[in-house]
Amino acid sequence: MAFGVKREELQRWKQGVTAGDIVFFTHYWKDPRFPGCDTVTKVGCSDLDRLAEWGKKYGLKAEWMDLRGEYPHFDLFGEHQERVLKAEGQTDQLHRFLPWTE
Repeated sequence: MAFGVKREELQRWKQGVTAGDIVFFTHYWKDPRFPGCDTVTKVGCSDLDRLAEWGKKYGLKAEWMDLRGEYPHFDLFGEHQERVLKAEGQTDQLHRFLPWTE
């Protein structure tokens, strides 16, 4: 479940995914399987080849894509999440959800 975001933000992400764009959606999140990870960034795109190619730049394997549901995406956590957000210029999401970063 996503916390700390508005419905409109989620809708924009879904629209971007459906349009075949590479889009980012960061939110607060709790899952006991990932202790110490309070946020997740979903990087989505309906064009699976494009998403897989994008993921290669960051060492993500195509088999790590979450293909459940209608919005294919990678889930990014922790240091990897921070590194990718910085590299992609997603400073608004970085500072909003990971304010301790530079």
